[in-house]
Amino acid sequence: MADLTRDDVAHLAGLARIDLSEAELDRMVGELGVILESVATVQQAPIADVEPMSHPMPIVNVTRPDEVRPCLAPEEALAGAPEAEQQRFSVPRILDDE
Repeated sequence: MADLTRDDVAHLAGLARIDLSEAELDRMVGELGVILESVATVQQAPIADVEPMSHPMPIVNVTRPDEVRPCLAPEEALAGAPEAEQQRFSVPRILDDE
């Protein structure tokens, strides 16, 4: 594997839109190098006969039956809301149209 350079780290930081100081760039060269070496070591693991799994232990999803039960009427649910509109909570807009 090619060695990671300071320019590589600066390029990656630019892609991620992270501003790094000169000292941080120098430090990250070593830290990212260790991470890349660790990934390379894990990639060498003999996994040809290992079956893919989503969890290391066998698990079963426990679910309950979907049953209709009584619930609040819209008026009751919105009773404490500062503002409501068309049976929904009304909240201030935080995003522009742009």
